[in-house]
Amino acid sequence: MNIIPILKADYQQFPANQTYSIYAPDVFFKDPLNQFRGLDRYKQMIGFISTWFIDPHLDLHSISQSGDIIQTRWTLSFSTLLPWKPRIVIPGWSELTLNADDLIISHIDYWDISPLDVLKQVLFPVKNL
Repeated sequence: MNIIPILKADYQQFPANQTYSIYAPDVFFKDPLNQFRGLDRYKQMIGFISTWFIDPHLDLHSISQSGDIIQTRWTLSFSTLLPWKPRIVIPGWSELTLNADDLIISHIDYWDISPLDVLKQVLFPVKNL
């Protein structure tokens, strides 16, 4: 199975209609704020994004595969439900590890900014000119 076209499509429609069948049931996920194991928990995290963030976008800038490792570079952006609805922008990259069945067994996200810098975007939003 060539997983790259599936991932590209998932990024374009994120967080809606994600292809969960490409993940192993015990997938490991980690980002600067979360760490857990299990596909059900992964689905809950995507559902949280859909519920609590306004207009989320996950822009894919690049995707490459070397053996069982896929790397993606992306920018996640969304607005919050706070009254002033600040727009949050998080640039980063992911490292996805595949098993012998081409299922994702590990999904680790790295952010190019710190969680504190994300919080600053909430508290001190940049005004659009």
